[in-house]
Amino acid sequence: MTEPMTAARTEREALCDLFDQMGPDAATLCSPWRTRDLAAHLVLRERRPDLAAGLFVPALSPRLERAQRELADTDWAALVSTVRSGPPFWHPARLSAVDGAINTMEFVIHHEDVLRGDGEPRARREVPGFVADATWAALGQMARMFLRKVEAAVDLKTPGRKTIRAGRGPAVTVSGEPVDIALYLYGRKRAADVSITGDERGVLGLERAKLGI
Repeated sequence: MTEPMTAARTEREALCDLFDQMGPDAATLCSPWRTRDLAAHLVLRERRPDLAAGLFVPALSPRLERAQRELADTDWAALVSTVRSGPPFWHPARLSAVDGAINTMEFVIHHEDVLRGDGEPRARREVPGFVADATWAALGQMARMFLRKVEAAVDLKTPGRKTIRAGRGPAVTVSGEPVDIALYLYGRKRAADVSITGDERGVLGLERAKLGI
């Protein structure tokens, strides 16, 4: 049976196509990572949960970093093929609902990490409508977490979709396309094409805040 082309699956395929196009040594927004490092990260995240814990537990990060360096130096075509093949049979993300929950934003953001590897804040593609919808839905669930350290009441606004509100304090509005707002909240501020308006203190607080997971 053919897998449904969900937002997560669409972004995975598009990123792998871009990997094939750009090669293993293209710049990314995850500096100093190159594309080979990003691909290795994606493989370990799905296939080595024992190592992926190093993303969140500092004491375990040296093992993860060593494994990622070693994997990044392996055959590029095989590495991209592994990313493209999706999670292994035992992984919960083999279920579409789980895949959407944990991989939609992972692949949207990393796709843009490669597309905007030069750091310029401009769109490099036309994002499919259903991918933009899924991105906005995910932001609605995650905005409070991203903005928890910002002392401002932040409205996230994008054309044709319901405003997302999070936080308390001086009023600030972040406007842009869903993917650009996602990039901003994930800490890729310089590459995000967004407009920020509102209370001066709130704007300054948001611009100075360290965002991301």
